Amino acid sequence: MLAHRAVASVALALIMGIASTAAASAANDVAQFYGGKRIRIIAGAGVGGGYDSYARMLGRHLADHIPGHPTVTVEDMPGAGGIVAANFLANAAVKDGTVIGALQRETALVQIMGAKGTKFRAETLNWLGSLANEAGVCAVATRTGIKSFADVFAHTYALGGTGANTTEYFPALFNNLLGAKFKMVKGYPSTSNIHLALERGELDGVCQSWSSFKELCRAMIAKGAIKPMVQVALRPDPEMAKQNVPMLDTFIAPGHLAPGRTADDVKTFFRLILTPESMGRPFALAPDVPAARVKALRAAFVATAKDPKFLAEATKMRRDIDLVTGEEIQGMVGEMAATPKAKLDELQDLLKFKGPTSEVNISLVHETGTVVKSEHGGRQVVIDAKGKNHAAKVSGSKTKVMIDGKKAKRGAVMAGMTCTVAYYGPGTEAKELSCKN
Repeated sequence: MLAHRAVASVALALIMGIASTAAASAANDVAQFYGGKRIRIIAGAGVGGGYDSYARMLGRHLADHIPGHPTVTVEDMPGAGGIVAANFLANAAVKDGTVIGALQRETALVQIMGAKGTKFRAETLNWLGSLANEAGVCAVATRTGIKSFADVFAHTYALGGTGANTTEYFPALFNNLLGAKFKMVKGYPSTSNIHLALERGELDGVCQSWSSFKELCRAMIAKGAIKPMVQVALRPDPEMAKQNVPMLDTFIAPGHLAPGRTADDVKTFFRLILTPESMGRPFALAPDVPAARVKALRAAFVATAKDPKFLAEATKMRRDIDLVTGEEIQGMVGEMAATPKAKLDELQDLLKFKGPTSEVNISLVHETGTVVKSEHGGRQVVIDAKGKNHAAKVSGSKTKVMIDGKKAKRGAVMAGMTCTVAYYGPGTEAKELSCKN
């Protein structure tokens, strides 16, 4: 008996030794591969936006946690709501772990629902993780007399919409699945314009991501002029939880279900549309990247998201960090991909707003003044117009920038120049920026 135990102990030690040696060898192989290499992060959105900002923050710290410490660069590849970048990642990019996609959160669901132009399968990508879990919120101005979200099933409130996104999707699902009575005012160029309309009393409320809402609506929140009514999310947001904002699930119950709907049915559709929100700011590798490199980059991603230097920069840039691991996202995407096609087809119809609808027509505002400052490489300019400072966002692809009558890059706009900005109001994106030295 003792002899058998001795043999077993020796065998176990040998197995553990072999496993340890194999793990060390794999780690050495990863470090040897990445040493001296360059990793490209391809952001599927334009310069200056949220996806670009998160990608560049990650790019400045990720190499510190990758064996071999490669250099990391960031490139923007906007187009088709992020599909161009996803197609590139899955088909044209090398599949050796040196190209990372900073994809838009809806990209996976869009492909799974059969959108035209998608040339990848979301569940075959190797998801590294997300730096944010974007909780949604629906909020209504307190001047309406609203007491709780339950009031939306008995009274009509006018919400602003900017197109095929959460501003219109959430109200559509509440009306179509739960019998809410929202009215939709469409045609706003941006959520900034919606908030201006809220301040003027032209709208009653808005549905959007919590991170954007709390920034854009800071003044109204401070005055108690608007109240978050419901968390539209799969898991509670810590800030809204502290304010006792109820979760969506609270209202998916008998008495709040549209005719012919069951609670399980409603939860399935909301889970489909909210999974991308939980993915927040996702990053992925192409299919067929060697497993050891996927594992190493996932570990580096987690380590970066917990790095004090990275978190300090995120705080300075006012970007929330809420880590979602690659394994978690892989599971989410796999679950979405397994959804029956009939359900996906039905979701397409449910996302169409079917309540009372009107259109708003907003004219561009032209303001001329002296540039007080140009920030973040020209991504935002502040001009003094008649003694008041007004900020305008400047897009690298959507804003026409002219200096002394010649086309120019936004980074060339400097303090002291006299500029005329054409936009929809302070804080919104400029359509044109015409400057003189």
